[in-house]
Amino acid sequence: MHFNMDNKQATLELGTKPVGRLLWQYALPAMVAMTASSLYNIIDRAFIGQVVGANAIAGLGITFPLMNLSAAFGAAVGVGASTCISVKLGQKDYKTAEHLLGNTVTLNLIIGVLFMVVCLVFLDPILRFFGASDATLPYARQFMEVILAGNVVTHMYFGMNAVLRAAGKPQQAMYSVLFTVGMNILLILAFVWWLRMGIRGAALATVCSQSMALCWQMWLFSDKRELLHLKRGIYRLKANLVRNIMSIGVSPFLMQTTSCVIVIFMNNQFVRYGGDMGVGAYSIANSVVMMFFMFVMGVTQGMQPIVGYNYGAEKYDRMLRCLWIAIAVATAILIAGWVLAMLFPYQIARIFTTDATLIEMSARGLRWDMLVFFVVGSQAVTTNFFQCIGKVKISIFLSLSRQLFLLLPMAYAFPLLWGLDGLWASMPASDFGSWAMTIPLLLWYMKKFRMKSQAVNQ
Repeated sequence: MHFNMDNKQATLELGTKPVGRLLWQYALPAMVAMTASSLYNIIDRAFIGQVVGANAIAGLGITFPLMNLSAAFGAAVGVGASTCISVKLGQKDYKTAEHLLGNTVTLNLIIGVLFMVVCLVFLDPILRFFGASDATLPYARQFMEVILAGNVVTHMYFGMNAVLRAAGKPQQAMYSVLFTVGMNILLILAFVWWLRMGIRGAALATVCSQSMALCWQMWLFSDKRELLHLKRGIYRLKANLVRNIMSIGVSPFLMQTTSCVIVIFMNNQFVRYGGDMGVGAYSIANSVVMMFFMFVMGVTQGMQPIVGYNYGAEKYDRMLRCLWIAIAVATAILIAGWVLAMLFPYQIARIFTTDATLIEMSARGLRWDMLVFFVVGSQAVTTNFFQCIGKVKISIFLSLSRQLFLLLPMAYAFPLLWGLDGLWASMPASDFGSWAMTIPLLLWYMKKFRMKSQAVNQ
């Protein structure tokens, strides 16, 4: 078999090219893709809020936990497999990397179908549990019925995009997301604005655009000249590979699942202290927070193949340099987000709704939610770093520290003392507490890796 030498060279560059340029090369496409995806989410919610109404955007907020839960299963496979592939490419074990690709396809297919069936059967009780009221349930149900029908496509699409980055193809991964976002916006215009299909039209636009992008991804991986490509004999699940994928994927899985639990709890708390408008305000604030956090996710996605490859190749100095640059970039991005949220909260809220009550609640909530936003970047990058090098227990601990150990008890206790403002205040308090737990751990491990680097170079 003759591989395309450009593809092999792109993989080897992970261990030789200057780290700053390499991170820019990998992170920029991921940042562009994630930001475009986030902008789509904002446009989606703006269309629904302006065209369908305030209850519709509150109903969309109710679907966040179920969307997060679906993403959790997708992340367990996609992130776990891409990390394993990066390490194997660093070790030049190309055969195992190819089998990891095949197992990724099979796992996404199995998990995607099972998740769809279970959720469709119990959809109404699930949405009620997530905080849906009589007013918001119809909107949430209409949206999720379509999203769940295309769940296999969603899982496969995100999984293949993660593998594209691990295989040294960050630009193709970016094109895939940009195409999805662009097509999504066009279809939302067609389905929601022109055909007046409501919230169901927005969901259909998402599934259709992801389906088209997935076809292109599969075509890329069908090229036999590629270092990693789809072929017979790689799809049968192998226990050791599945175990490796899931052992690394368990960290993002738990992070997303915990996020699901938190959003369920927060939705119910916002209903209790702020009514359906409280849920709508939380949905709007979350959308804005995620828009900026998507930049950081782009940085961590760009960092992942570089850190994984150099860790596998025992080039610890390059690995640490990549980590520090990623932390600096992520922090700078979130400082910019913090400034905008503090200065222009009302203008941001008006993008989503014309309802005066919802604008007021959203603007106030946005300032609370992003109060210490600038410290979140270093915590997110550090958590992802431990995941990239296979330190699963540490990554899980850091993933859970903010949401499960800090935010959950704070979001219960603070409103008892300060009402709705207390509920908003629990979010920045947990962000700061989690950051304070992460930094000492990071510095201790940095010292260990510097000693390892000196030993390797001697």
